[in-house]
Amino acid sequence: MEYSPPPLFKQGPSALARLILFVALSLVLLISDARFKTLEVVRGVLGAGLYPLQRAALVPRDFFVGAADLAVTSATLRSDNTQLHARNLQLSQQANQAAILAAENAHLRALLQLSQHFGAQTTPAEIQYDTRDPFTQKVVIGRGSQQDIQNGAPVVSEDGVIGQVTRVFPMQSEVTLLTDKDQAVPVEIVRTGLRSVIYGTPQGALLDLRFVPISADVQAGDELVTSGLDGVYPQGLPVAKVLRVDKQADTAFARVVCAPVATVRGARQVLVLHYVSQVPPRPAELEPVSPDAKKKADAKKAADSKAQAAAAAQASGTAAAKSGTSAGTTTGTSPATADAKQKPSAAPPQPATKPDRAVPAKPAANPPPKSAQQRAAHAAAPENP
Repeated sequence: MEYSPPPLFKQGPSALARLILFVALSLVLLISDARFKTLEVVRGVLGAGLYPLQRAALVPRDFFVGAADLAVTSATLRSDNTQLHARNLQLSQQANQAAILAAENAHLRALLQLSQHFGAQTTPAEIQYDTRDPFTQKVVIGRGSQQDIQNGAPVVSEDGVIGQVTRVFPMQSEVTLLTDKDQAVPVEIVRTGLRSVIYGTPQGALLDLRFVPISADVQAGDELVTSGLDGVYPQGLPVAKVLRVDKQADTAFARVVCAPVATVRGARQVLVLHYVSQVPPRPAELEPVSPDAKKKADAKKAADSKAQAAAAAQASGTAAAKSGTSAGTTTGTSPATADAKQKPSAAPPQPATKPDRAVPAKPAANPPPKSAQQRAAHAAAPENP
């Protein structure tokens, strides 16, 4: 009788047969899925059904990985934030410096064009600091007498006049700005050619155009340029623009308020002009004559006229005496007269320039030669006992 295992331990196909079967099934499925995509739907259904189980299984791992990433990310963010902040500051400084250099480049180009526009020699300078006096509008530039800066030289920017050199030191110079209350510049209106003088104001922001008659043609917006009549500023430099004109009936002049064209306080680089005026110098003013000096001059003039009249009278008397003597010699003279003429005659007196001092007459060194008639008369006259 053949032995057979109980049903619980009953074995199916052999292991080899099952291996061959499953290998063949795997090959068929691989080939069919690779060729005809037959298992795409099955794979999608299985992936969707198993995804919650996968996520649940990955929760512990994600928790620990997230905690580690949070710690690392926080430290990394702090470091990156510090580096980016420092880089941002550096780039901001570079951007500001680039903007300053661009503005300075444009400013210097404008100054170069202005320097080429003028025929006079110019010296570039940089404003170093303001003066300590709060009641004046003055700055100090870094050029002095060593750079041939002269007192009174005009100082301009690319926009127009900003001031004038008032004190010169070896390496620095003091510039009084256009808005100073004691600064005055001769100007003219471009539209009408009206000339006047513009002054600074105590506030230091606006300008005052003075000595403008009420009937003058001045309007808001008129441009003012230097007139060049003072011999200090070249003609045609922009100075200011008219803001408003106030005319009152009780005054002879209008009040004209102007604003400077150039940025007086904001300029950094400036030009100092070495301008030589072609205007001839002014004639010397006569000193006023006091009444006492005038009286003395009149008295001296009268004394001189009297002295000249006395000298003329004395000269005429001498001429008459000479004429009488010559007439006596021609008609015949007495022996006494002939003897008197043999003596050395005195020279005519010199005309006195002053009546109080008489010049004594000097005798002639040699007697004048005698004529033939005088010699004959002398021979015929008897000798005196």
